[in-house]
This record gives sequence, C-alpha cells and structure tokens, in this order.
Amino acid sequence: MSEESRDGLEAVRAEKLRKIADLGIDPWGRRFDDHRAIAAVRALEPPKPVEGETPEPGPAVRIAGRIMLRRGQGKVVFLEVRDWTERIQVFIGKKQVGDAGWALVDLLDLGDLIGVDGALGYTKTGELTVFATALTFLGKSLTPPPEKWHGLTDQEVRYRRRYVDLYTNPESLQTFLGRSTIVRTFRKVMEERGFVEVETPTMQAVAGGAAARPFVTHHNTLDIDLFLRIAPELYLKRLLVGGMERVFEIGRVYRNEGISPKHNPEFTMMEAYQAYGDYHAMMDLTEALICASIGAIGGGYERPWGEKTIDFTPPWPRRAYLDLLREHAGVDPDDFEAVKARAEALKIETKGRDRDVIISDLFEATVEDALAGPVFVIDYPAAICPLTKRKASDPRLAERFELFVDGIELANAYTELNDPYLQEDLFRSQLAGQKEEDSMAKMDDDFVQALKNAMPPAGGLGIGIDRLCMLLLNRSSIRDVVLFPLMRPQTSRSSAGAAADGEDESEI
Repeated sequence: MSEESRDGLEAVRAEKLRKIADLGIDPWGRRFDDHRAIAAVRALEPPKPVEGETPEPGPAVRIAGRIMLRRGQGKVVFLEVRDWTERIQVFIGKKQVGDAGWALVDLLDLGDLIGVDGALGYTKTGELTVFATALTFLGKSLTPPPEKWHGLTDQEVRYRRRYVDLYTNPESLQTFLGRSTIVRTFRKVMEERGFVEVETPTMQAVAGGAAARPFVTHHNTLDIDLFLRIAPELYLKRLLVGGMERVFEIGRVYRNEGISPKHNPEFTMMEAYQAYGDYHAMMDLTEALICASIGAIGGGYERPWGEKTIDFTPPWPRRAYLDLLREHAGVDPDDFEAVKARAEALKIETKGRDRDVIISDLFEATVEDALAGPVFVIDYPAAICPLTKRKASDPRLAERFELFVDGIELANAYTELNDPYLQEDLFRSQLAGQKEEDSMAKMDDDFVQALKNAMPPAGGLGIGIDRLCMLLLNRSSIRDVVLFPLMRPQTSRSSAGAAADGEDESEI
C-alpha cells in the first residue's frame, strides 16, 4: 500500500472521528465500568432456541473490545468483537439501539473500540450472540488494520508493530499471556520454597558474574563509566553473606553480542541462591519450576516443538560432561593429542589455548546439538568455571550443571565457590589476556572482600526465561516471546510503510 493510499484511508477515518464528536460522543472514550471478559460471557448458558417458539430472553451482559469483522446492511449489522480473552458476535438492530445508536453504527470501522450492553442469546443458526441494546464508543482507530484481518504475516513487521500483531494475531497474544503465566508461576514456586525476591543494580561499576561483552554507559554527575549488568550473580551472593539465605531475582540482563533466533541482547533471567544447598538442590529446583510452569499453562509434559515432541516428564536424566564428550566426539578427554586432532578437524583453533577451553569448544561443536533433553549435563572442567566449587573427589571438575533441551541451554547452576583466596586467584588467572572491553576484565575487589566475611556454602541457579518460553510455548525464535525485540531503527515513514506492505528489510 502506498503512502498516499494510507494517508487517504486515514483521512476518511479522521472525518468519521469528527462526525462522532459532532454527535456529542467523545471519540477517544471514557471510563467503562462493570464490563465482563468475553470468555466469561461465553461461559454463560442462555436458553437454547426452540423451533417454533419465541426465544426466552438471555442474561444481560456488558462487554468491551475491538471490532474485528463487520457484515450486514439495511437495519441490521453483525460485528465480531474481541477482547484479550475471546471473541463474540454482536447483533445490532436499528430498532433495538435507537436512532442515536444507529447514527454511531454508520461511523464504526474495523479496529474501533466499543462497549456493548445487551442480552446474550443465540441466532437462528445457533451462534452465540450479544443482542445489543446500547453502544458506547471507546476509541477510534485511525489506521486501517491488515487487509481482511488475516493479521500481520510479515515477521519483521510483527516484531516492529507488536501493538498490531497482538490484536490481529490471537496466537501472538496467547503466547505473551502464556509467558506471563510462566513468570507468575516461577514467583509462586520460589515463594513456596521460602525464597524472597530482591532487586540488585542494573548499572554496575564492575561487570561480572558471566563471561560476556557488556554495554557501557556514562554517569554524568559522578563522571564514571558504568556497565549494564550481564548478570546479577555477584550482588545476590553478597546478600547470602549478609544473611539473606534464599534470594532470587527476575530481571533484565544485557550482553553486547549478536542477535539470533536464540539470543536477544536484552533478555530476562531468573537467578536464585540457596544457602546450605548445592548444585543437586538447584537441579531439583529447576525441575520443579519448569514442571510447575507446564502445569500452569496446560498441555501436558509431552509438548510440541516444531516438528518434534519433547517429553518433560520428570525426573530428567543427569549425564556427566566428559562421558557425553567421549560418546559424541569420539575421543578420550584425557588424551589431549586426540582432543586437539578432533578439534582441528572441526576447524577449532587450538594453538596457544588452554586444554579445557579447547574441550569446551569441542563439546559445543559435537555434543550440544545432540542433546534432545531435557537433560542435566553435570560436572564441567573446573578451568572454565571460575565461580564454582570443585568436586571433593576430583578437583579437576566443577560442581556445575547446564540444562539442555533440543540443543538449547536453558539453565546454568553451580555449587558456589565461597573460598575468597581461591576466588581471587581464579579471578586473576581469568583476567590474564582479557580484552579491555570484555566482562571481568577488572577485578571485583569488593566481592572478594564480601567473601572474606564468610558466605555460606550455597547452590546458585540461572534460568533463561525467554528461551524457556520459546520451548514451552512452541515458538521458533526468541523474538516471538519478547514483546519488543531489538530492531534496527527505521529512518523514515516510507520505510515503515514498505515493511508494512511485506517488503523485507534487513535489520541486522
């Protein structure tokens, strides 16, 4: 659709808006109390029509929503009205709504918001319908909706104009309502298990808690650079030192890295820390959180994922990292020459790199995609886990797990390292060779000082909320479960119009 056509349609709707105002009606609506969700109205049971008999009057109802379809002519009009719970048909007759109501009907467009008072009943064809007795205008849509209400089909436009995507694509709205249910369930489970929700800084003087490139900002008054957090971990552990024994936080973290179907630079995590626990306690907690979420959104443990089905029935298997590497890479991790040869065959750089870093890259290349899951991968090489307690039985290994489902990492957890001397040594060894712009390129001395006040032995857990929602709600891209994913800004209205017409724009 050309810019001129869009302007023309908007002008027609703007004229209708003026005429609505001329009727003495506020075209932007007012408070509309006591309306019921359409799903609740549909759950009512009005009398069924009996052939040859006058229908009994149904219950009086009041609804509000957006006009999605319109048909009819003469003195009778049918509308489909939708709110965020359901849709329902509305019958409007001139006799029933009077001259004033009928004057408004002529000015209604698809996309407008209206309130309807009426009686619930059935048409002769048996369709549940609200028979209107009064209309209340609640808002004018000046922009025409997608043609024929098929909804936005161009993926980029759906992400860019989420406000249209939500009201034209019911499955998109249900996805985000499902996401809210999952997050609400997380909070409920955590509260039931004695955890308290806290908030920690999102702007930090030292970026830490994960290996990632941070976003940098500047505080003018203090004249210092700050980092948008890449993880809340080190602050949450400070709370363990302070005596808050079970804490969690659900919030945004920021990593200045690529954009892909599995990664948005701004994403949501839940991190939790439990004093006197370990990584086994975190496995139990992870399983409980995800299984409770499945129960809350419904659909059972066997869930569709694209063309596959994933069975989340607990308990989930726990597999050792090195055993999986032997199985899928076909090498003995203790045979470093064999590991190097296999890595080089896969074009993984080995020169001058630490043994366990090479093993980590080899694991990523050969094992992760083979993990159908859900499966807990446990006991990682200690050298790649600088915040994790070592296994007493084998200090080369760290008490860490990652949860994988169909090759996607959903959760990461440790038995937390609480030895301040070892933590300082590991920080220093990790900092060696770090690029200035990378995270953890600066020692967090205050965190080490905090550990010297005695942090209790603890288990810690991080779960990626966005990726979990992708899997449980069967959405192939992280952008489908993030309301407003990062996009390249559009430079003009014409480019926005081109995208709206389905022309592909490369934003990455």
